[in-house]
Amino acid sequence: MPGEVSVGTSASLIGAGTTMKGDITSNGDLRIDGALVGNIHCSAKVVIGAGGVVQGDINGQQADIMGKVTGTIKVKDLLQLKGGSHLNGNIQAGKLQIEPTANFNGQW
Repeated sequence: MPGEVSVGTSASLIGAGTTMKGDITSNGDLRIDGALVGNIHCSAKVVIGAGGVVQGDINGQQADIMGKVTGTIKVKDLLQLKGGSHLNGNIQAGKLQIEPTANFNGQW
């Protein structure tokens, strides 16, 4: 795509209006704007868009959550819970940033 630079890995997208059931394993960045029932194992960055819904655990290097997640999130680096996000589950992260309008029910 114009303006994007890829260095050895590619990004994967589950678009709005798409529902997927099953676990995802990815070596590149992953963005969810649709719905996923299953776990995510990613060695790069995971982004859950504002309309994204995940029912399952997320394991990755980094994560930005703008949508809804029900499950445990484990990231090695930075986890960002953006404004308007909803997380029901526990967190393990190297660094955590929670915006004031984010909703988080769980333990860190």
